[in-house]
Amino acid sequence: MISHRALLRMCRTFLQGCLIVAVCVGNGFAQDSTQKAWDILKKAASDSDEDKRAQAVSVLGLIKKSSQAKALAVNALTSDKKAEVRAAGANALGDMLAASAIPQLKNALKDDDVSVVVAAAHALYMLKQPVAYEVYYAILAEERKSGQGLLSDEKKMLSDPKKMAQFGFEQGIGYIPFAGLGVGVIKAVTKDDKSPVRAAAAKILANDPDPRTADELVKAASDKSWIVRAAALDAIARRGDPKLASKIAPQLDDDKDVVKYAAAAAIIELNKIAAAKK
Repeated sequence: MISHRALLRMCRTFLQGCLIVAVCVGNGFAQDSTQKAWDILKKAASDSDEDKRAQAVSVLGLIKKSSQAKALAVNALTSDKKAEVRAAGANALGDMLAASAIPQLKNALKDDDVSVVVAAAHALYMLKQPVAYEVYYAILAEERKSGQGLLSDEKKMLSDPKKMAQFGFEQGIGYIPFAGLGVGVIKAVTKDDKSPVRAAAAKILANDPDPRTADELVKAASDKSWIVRAAALDAIARRGDPKLASKIAPQLDDDKDVVKYAAAAAIIELNKIAAAKK
């Protein structure tokens, strides 16, 4: 007759064996599914259909610290003939924070397609590279910040309403959270309007310490597009420079409510900062 203790040992041994089998099966499944997943992405990234390539490359940013994912994204950015795919590569590199790809991203700032330039600039911004501010300044002001050539024929690129509208409609809002502007900004976006990209640029320029950028944001606060005006005021508030409060006072009488409210909030915040300094 088997003792109670012996029976417990037998049960424990059996359960341990089952656990080992389950772990082995689980590991095998994980390896198989991972390999299948990579096969799918690699195949799609080299597909003859540009939409499939762009879609596959765009999700690579979800894979962190992966040399394979980075290599696929860099290849898309530097080698693909289609701008949509190159832009997807830049976006993915930014999402995965691929610092080693900074040289390729900086080189992409010279791309002849504005969507690639903006995507590369955004990736560089995520990687905390100051050169990104140069691009966003050019987008907002529609001219270079300095005399040095950063964007080749940037005037031609940035004055292409069809290209800017398409990129702004598809990507501009997604890049920068327009939480302060509400759903109205989405309703206002039309495919013949490049303002979303310029508004996104204004939001990012909040962190640019260059005084010329502060002047350009004040100027943008009077832009003909209310989306740009509101974004510029949002950026001015975030800059935290009290000297700008008096310069945006006219926007308290703006005919667009959301702009008026943004101006009011910015002035309150900047005056509060000024009082705290005193």
